[in-house]
This record gives sequence, structure tokens and C-alpha cells, in this order.
Amino acid sequence: MEVKIGVQHAPREIALESGQSAQEVERAVADALAGKTQLLSLTDDKGRKVLVPSERIAYVEIGEPAKPRVGFGAL
Repeated sequence: MEVKIGVQHAPREIALESGQSAQEVERAVADALAGKTQLLSLTDDKGRKVLVPSERIAYVEIGEPAKPRVGFGAL
């Protein structure tokens, strides 16, 4: 899944490709925003962890997985 996280007082969003399902990402975000956890913790497809303090989350966008591009031309 492609996940974009907006962080308050940060000029850029955090973008990552996660191997987690949309439901797992949504559950982690909901737990963080409900105050069940102090950090939103997601793992990208390369095994790196992304931690965002729950009180700093501005928005989370969950999209489709990125499709690999083949060739040099733009379609």
C-alpha cells in the first residue's frame, strides 16, 4: 500500500510503500488517533520502521500499491 502521512509543523509529508494491508494501516492510525498508542508505527516494504508521534499527525492518505514502470516513455 502507498501511505502518505502529513505531520503538523513539517513542510513535507512522509510517503512510504508498506507491505501491510489497508485495513492494518487504518487500524494502526485509528489506534494512534484514539490515544491507545503514543506513536503511529508503520513498516515499509524494505523493513524500515516509520514512527510518528500521534499528536503530530495531520492526515493519513492510504492509496493503491504503486505499479512498477517499464520503459523510458511517459504514458
